[in-house]
Order: sequence, then C-alpha cells, then structure tokens
Amino acid sequence: MSAATIKIEGAVHQPKSFTRDELGTLPADGRMADVSTVAPNRQGEAVRLECLLSESEPDDTATHVTLHSVDGFSASIPLADIRESGLIIFQLDGETIPASAGGPFRFLIPNAAECRTADLDACANVKHLARIELTAGKGADTRYS
Repeated sequence: MSAATIKIEGAVHQPKSFTRDELGTLPADGRMADVSTVAPNRQGEAVRLECLLSESEPDDTATHVTLHSVDGFSASIPLADIRESGLIIFQLDGETIPASAGGPFRFLIPNAAECRTADLDACANVKHLARIELTAGKGADTRYS
C-alpha cells in the first residue's frame, strides 16, 4: 500500500504532492511542533499552509483555497484570510493520524468561528484532507448542503 499524500493543485505554477514524511522535512519555520499552542483542544504536528503554497507557487489569479476531503466534502475559503494562519496537521506523536481521528491529514483554522457564522468557520476544519486546490473565485463548497 502506498503512503497517503496531500496534493496542492489548481491555480499554481508547480502542482505538488507530499507524503507525511516529506511534510516532516519541510523547513522548521514552516512547521508547528504542537498545534495545541494555537488550538488548545487539538493535538499534533502541522505544516503551515504558507509553507506548502511557497513550494507550489500560486498563480496571481488565485483568490480562494478549496479544501477537499477523501469522501467528497469540500470547503472554499478566501486565500488572503487563511494563507498565514492555516495549518495542515500531518502527524500525531510522530505517527500517521488515524482515520478515526480525521487522518491522515487535517486542516485547521486556529480560532475558527462557529459553523455557519463566517467564511473561516469550524466547518472548514476539513478532516481526511486529500487535496488543496487554489481557485480564481470561490470553488466547490459542500459545507452547508
């Protein structure tokens, strides 16, 4: 069985895929060893969205980040609002995040608003994250359907 990957695609110059191990080798300033420091009820090690975007070179037309889970769920949020603060949790205690905990990858918006109250709401904290797609304009969003 091959290792799970997370893909960065869409309005980018360099589409990329990363395994958990590859995320762990990204620059230390692009990672967060303990997400509980910004989200007390969460655990794990994360990579900053900005770090992945710098590897993929977003196109100037990109305005939104559309997060796609393996089961078809998606949330599209403004890129400018999440670029610096968005986190992709990729391991827990040095291991792959189990599916029962939303793994192998989870998107986290620190200090997210309550669901249905803002673009950056808790419902955009996508579990089972498989793809991050940059789009010109709002992309697919199934949060409230």
